Amino acid sequence: MTTIPTDSGFDPVQNLSRRGFLQGLASTSALILGSRVSALAPGGKAAVDAFSPDVFLSIDVDGTVTVVAHRSEMGTGIRTCLPVVLIDELGADWERCAIEQAIGDRKYGSQNTDGSNSITGFYQKMRRVGAAARMMLEQAAADRFGVEVSEVETRVHEVVHEASGQSAGFGELVEAAQALEVPSPRDVKLRSEEELRFIGKAFPIVDRSDLVTGQGVFGMDARIDGMVYAAIARPPVLGADVESVDSKAAEKQGGYLQTVQLPRYGGPVHNFQALGGVAVLATNSWAAFQARDRLKIKWTESPNDDYDSKAYRDQLLESVRNDGEVVREEGDFAAAIGECAKTVEAEYILPHLSHAPMEPPVALAQIHEDGSCECWAPTQNPQASQSTVAEALGIEPEKVTVHVTLLGGGFGRKSKPDYVAEAALLAREVGKPVKVVWSREDDIRHDYYHTVAAIRCQGGVDGEGKAKALHARTAFPSISSTFSPASDGPAGFELGMGFMQPPFVVDGLKLEKCKAPAHVRVGWLRSVCNIPHAFAMCSIVDEMANVAGRDSYEFLMESLGEDRTLGRGRGPFRFEVGRLKSVTQAVADGIGWKSDLPKGEGLGIACHRSFNSFVAVAIKVSVSKSGRLSIDDAEIAIDCGHAINLDRVRAQMEGSVVFGISLALHGEVTAKDGAIEQSNFHDYPVARLTEVPSEIGVQIFSEYGRAPAGVGEPGVPPVAPALCNAIYQATGKRVRELPISKADLSWS
Repeated sequence: MTTIPTDSGFDPVQNLSRRGFLQGLASTSALILGSRVSALAPGGKAAVDAFSPDVFLSIDVDGTVTVVAHRSEMGTGIRTCLPVVLIDELGADWERCAIEQAIGDRKYGSQNTDGSNSITGFYQKMRRVGAAARMMLEQAAADRFGVEVSEVETRVHEVVHEASGQSAGFGELVEAAQALEVPSPRDVKLRSEEELRFIGKAFPIVDRSDLVTGQGVFGMDARIDGMVYAAIARPPVLGADVESVDSKAAEKQGGYLQTVQLPRYGGPVHNFQALGGVAVLATNSWAAFQARDRLKIKWTESPNDDYDSKAYRDQLLESVRNDGEVVREEGDFAAAIGECAKTVEAEYILPHLSHAPMEPPVALAQIHEDGSCECWAPTQNPQASQSTVAEALGIEPEKVTVHVTLLGGGFGRKSKPDYVAEAALLAREVGKPVKVVWSREDDIRHDYYHTVAAIRCQGGVDGEGKAKALHARTAFPSISSTFSPASDGPAGFELGMGFMQPPFVVDGLKLEKCKAPAHVRVGWLRSVCNIPHAFAMCSIVDEMANVAGRDSYEFLMESLGEDRTLGRGRGPFRFEVGRLKSVTQAVADGIGWKSDLPKGEGLGIACHRSFNSFVAVAIKVSVSKSGRLSIDDAEIAIDCGHAINLDRVRAQMEGSVVFGISLALHGEVTAKDGAIEQSNFHDYPVARLTEVPSEIGVQIFSEYGRAPAGVGEPGVPPVAPALCNAIYQATGKRVRELPISKADLSWS
């Protein structure tokens, strides 16, 4: 058995980058737009010094328009939507456009396809790149026609001077356009809404044909000559290491090649480091898994050996039952709650969750003779993969090339590239390309889990049944704990996810955070801390309506108060309560809200703002006397500012409802003696077709001119509270601890 040293490195060398490739295109008369990093035009002159991040667009002399997609495709359509924004502004013919997937490179700006921020962060930049190129082509055409630039216009892939009947295609204008100055951002003129052909409408994704015909290349599909496969036995408890290993039985497995011990996990200080353990390399993945399972490993003790999720649940509850650190207070809560006619107290508990994407983590790595590393992976963040691999190998990030494949789901898991580091470490050790394959069991047992949380709420209503007081304490281990040993509870950015700014009008508001140390790796999962905070806040308001004897929808709308802007109200992403009320009214109307349903049937409603979007969900359920739950109908509405691709927004909302129902019904990861107890879909189930509505109503509020906000994540948080509120209306039983599958819903 070979042991990989934890600190070894190579002399840095320069690898062939996309920048070099695109610079080479310039010498072949392609029009290329770049930024501060400066792609080069003929003669070595900087082609652009105004746009950031770097090269996104090139137009070849044959008229082919190539747009770089710098974000990762995992079902959201972003590999299409961002390039289309540029293409639409440019005026290009979609049939003459090509999309190239970017490698990991900081010249593109952030490539982290996470946080529902791809369109939000790059919509204006992509439009400006397209507009600048269009203006350069128009000027080149005007010079060619001998007319003023104001007299020409760009149509589909050509510039036309209608008065003289002259026209020129994009390719014909490339050489002349290259010699022009690039318009500054303040001089760029964007198209009007009427001129746009794609933005704000529905259009198909570029990968559609490949996906439906099985031609799409996912992480598991990546192959290079001479590669071998690896399966890794990772420590069952976070922080443990290999004390001894016996590989004799593994060596008898057909296809077995070698056993390698990986570096020990270094604790919460090294970003997305590998977990350590023992790898078995083989000629195919099946042999690798079979041999891995024959290893006899003795593990060292870990500080997390005594982690028991059931006991930890009680610790969290104890934490929120005592005073915490006040993070926000408005009015006099003590006085307001004392004046309430009726009050309600509730404790909401949510377990750890696993991402469980359909494609578990997988990565392929190769070490070249010069010490550089080349990787292929389904990663949401190729730059993080680049830096993580560089740190693991002890080389410069510039010596690591990360190619991005299609992702078979991500939900935040694949922005954490520990699996890519594993492949790189093994490839260096064995001197061959190595593909590390995670099984479903590996994925669920060694995830970056969504945080477990306990939230205690107290609410009160006055004699007229109106909301008057609200108090909440939240406790959960922070994502920060994965990177900082000092972390022992909620971080500020996590409190900002649905806790710090409840939109309800009360006389007294008090919010506190409480301590909660971590015992497993904690990471962001689709919607992050909005999931527990929306569950608690949307549930307590429904409970306040119930104690007041009021209709839930009527009470919710009243508690949202007048249309107003919360917080400072600056910038394009203000918390406008009127927009939250509009989507709430929309789902109530869409589902046919009524409060006089027979026993066993119920309607629930919830609304929440996250990722700068406003979302409401209404759900109708039927519950038999024996407790059998049927989710009969669901309605979701989103105001995401300006919706770029209506088809993708609709799909994301439908997916959010299914995802949210799945988490609410079944999502639970538990630990005993420090080890995760779940392993596959038999004990970490996802929702089946029979458990979700056959149709999901989707309403999209879109307004041109508003800043585009997030779409992939904000649909999830209101689902669980809307579902549980509906269950209460049907049965009179309040579900305060998820998953719902643990609750007794029977009634008489």
